[in-house]
Amino acid sequence: MNKRDLIDAISARMGDKKTATEAVNAVLDTIQTAVAKGDKVSITGFGVFEKAVRPARTARNPATGASIKVPKSSVPKFRAGADFKAIVNGEKKATAKR
Repeated sequence: MNKRDLIDAISARMGDKKTATEAVNAVLDTIQTAVAKGDKVSITGFGVFEKAVRPARTARNPATGASIKVPKSSVPKFRAGADFKAIVNGEKKATAKR
C-alpha cells in the first residue's frame, strides 16, 4: 500500500477524498516535524516514532577493502506497539469500520 492507496482507503471510510488527503498529509507532516526536532511521537497501540543518532564510525568498501570514515548522522526510528504486533501476528483482529 502506498500513500495514494492509503488516501483512497481513508476516503472510502470518510466519504471525501480531499479531506482524506489533507488528513493523511497533516498527520505525516506533524510526525516528521516532531521527530526532526528530537521529540518522540507515541501513538498508543500503534507505535513510537523517534530520532536515533548514529555515531561516527569507520566502514569498509567491500569491493576494494578501503577504510571509509562515515560521519555521525540522525535517522528516524519506529517501534511497533503491542496492538500493532498482535494484529500482524494474527492474535487480534483489526477494527475496520465501514
